[in-house]
Amino acid sequence: EGVLVCLFVGGHVLLEGVPGIGKTLLVRTLARSTSLSFSRVQFTPDLMPADITGTTVVIESAGEGGRTQREFRFREGPVFAQVVLADEINRATPKTQSALLEAMQERSVTVGGTTYPLPSPFLVMATQNPIEQEGTYPLPEAQLDRFLLKVDVTYPDNETERRILVETTGMGDQTVKPVLDAEKLIGLQNLVRRMPVPESVLEAILRLVRSARPEQSDHPQVKKRVDWGPSPRAGQALMLAARSRALLRGRLAPSLDDIEALAEPALGHRMALAYDPTGQGGTLSSLIQELAAKAA
Repeated sequence: EGVLVCLFVGGHVLLEGVPGIGKTLLVRTLARSTSLSFSRVQFTPDLMPADITGTTVVIESAGEGGRTQREFRFREGPVFAQVVLADEINRATPKTQSALLEAMQERSVTVGGTTYPLPSPFLVMATQNPIEQEGTYPLPEAQLDRFLLKVDVTYPDNETERRILVETTGMGDQTVKPVLDAEKLIGLQNLVRRMPVPESVLEAILRLVRSARPEQSDHPQVKKRVDWGPSPRAGQALMLAARSRALLRGRLAPSLDDIEALAEPALGHRMALAYDPTGQGGTLSSLIQELAAKAA
């Protein structure tokens, strides 16, 4: 549901979970079901920014009088797709991770002083392994802020895992049939942005975002334990995501329940707790849920 919420507002999503839990398959299946062009970039420590954005190459051709003519042409990288899967994004160095900053915010790429627009719709769906694992680099705050939601992909329940074992280890091949195209998807994204938001929901978003900032909060734990709070983009993310979730559930306007459900995915990656040497201060997740319940 978190991935679909991002899809219907045109927002980028960050999926976090251990390897082998189906994150890549989820994104690939979503691209097939929406008939969008798809590219996958496997992030590794030796990946360079030009491997993502593209680069200018020299094309030689025979000219008049047998002279060799040289022409500079831009060769597009894998970021020039409607759905870009940044697989294991936190296994690349921060320099390479930052190659996506302009693409995610401006929907364009600048190489050699020339700006190239990206296709529409454009979605970055990134996966990352938990940062506690070996060989990972934490994403910079500026990049985390560009993801509409961060969705934790957990282990499946017993019945779902049973179906996985039965349906994926036999001879049968599951075929994904497209149910949307780019034009219909853009229409849905426009519909979400036109949905009205009740004043009570707007006020709850404002109370939640501002109460999570140590400079503006009257919550003692926030003042004591939060290093930095969510930016205004967090409020924008909550507003859009709440509309999308309401539409997915057959409602014509978001409710306070949507704000509580989306508080952690929208705010969790836009906040940081101070170091707690005792380890008894509680988690960021529990703090956000407390703030969301109070704001609603």
